[in-house]
Amino acid sequence: MSISLSPSELEVAADSVGPDAGGPGAEKAIEGRSLGQLAWRRLKHDKVAMAGGVVVLLIILVAIFAPLLTDWLGQKPNTIDYNLTDPSTQLPMGSFGGASGKHWLGVTPVLGQDVLAQLMYGARTSLIIGFAATLLSLVFGVSAGLAAGYFRGWADSFLSRIMDLLLSFPVLLFSIALLAVFSIIPSFLGVSGTPLRYAVIIFVLGFFGFPYIGRIVRGQVLSLREKEFVEAARSLGASNFRIMSKEIAPNLIGPILVYATLTIPNYILGEAGLSYIGVGFQPPTISWGSMLNDAGNYFQIDPMYLIAPGMALFITVLAFNLFGDGLRDALDPRSRR
Repeated sequence: MSISLSPSELEVAADSVGPDAGGPGAEKAIEGRSLGQLAWRRLKHDKVAMAGGVVVLLIILVAIFAPLLTDWLGQKPNTIDYNLTDPSTQLPMGSFGGASGKHWLGVTPVLGQDVLAQLMYGARTSLIIGFAATLLSLVFGVSAGLAAGYFRGWADSFLSRIMDLLLSFPVLLFSIALLAVFSIIPSFLGVSGTPLRYAVIIFVLGFFGFPYIGRIVRGQVLSLREKEFVEAARSLGASNFRIMSKEIAPNLIGPILVYATLTIPNYILGEAGLSYIGVGFQPPTISWGSMLNDAGNYFQIDPMYLIAPGMALFITVLAFNLFGDGLRDALDPRSRR
């Protein structure tokens, strides 16, 4: 059966079809965006979060390149110079804690050490503790939450009760007691000195903090395990390990990233608090908390020594929190910010 069209009908049909899709006048096809691209687009429009992210990146770079920066400034954090302090009062000579063109933030009382150089090396200590403790917390928390939410039953009850027990544990008192014990132990499992103190602080902060992310992951997994794509994988004979690692775990990246960016500053503050009360890092290891502890003896007559590490802590924690809040909003499709 053949269909014949008049010349006028052919013109109408040609106009309705429009230009050829491959021709030069064709419109560009709409490109789809992944969830990561959409989140990045939302994050870029959050100026406050981006400013926090830039500050975080600068602090990380300062911590990494602290030796090069202090060499460029001609200062070392533990270099003692008694000529910069008054022999009678042991306080820095000059105003603003001895600030000058050579010592931008002044020097410490008694020993005359450069405050800016100490802040740079203190950033290394704080970030190492913050990132390492967060990583440890993620390993324990994601594993426990994933197992509890997926298997449910006795596994869920057992792991949930362990997390409840750790959440009710007096972490601060236990941290003080544990660090006090290890301060008089020369070595443990072949580790001694400063590395041992790093390991103890990271363990205390990371291990007792994992129930928080564990509960978040457990709630997400309880919802994800009932989704259609998990049922499809199970019907195709996928093992439990494959379903958890290939189907469920990728959908937890968003909450994990948000948790990490908001937890790192908490662990930085935790380490600073332990060092401030004298059970954290001890000289010659430099920490913002130990600097605050030392500055507490001189804050009435040399406030600059107290302001410098206090502002470093404040700016670092604020930057991480602002970036974490922005990242949470960018990854939440229901957010209207």
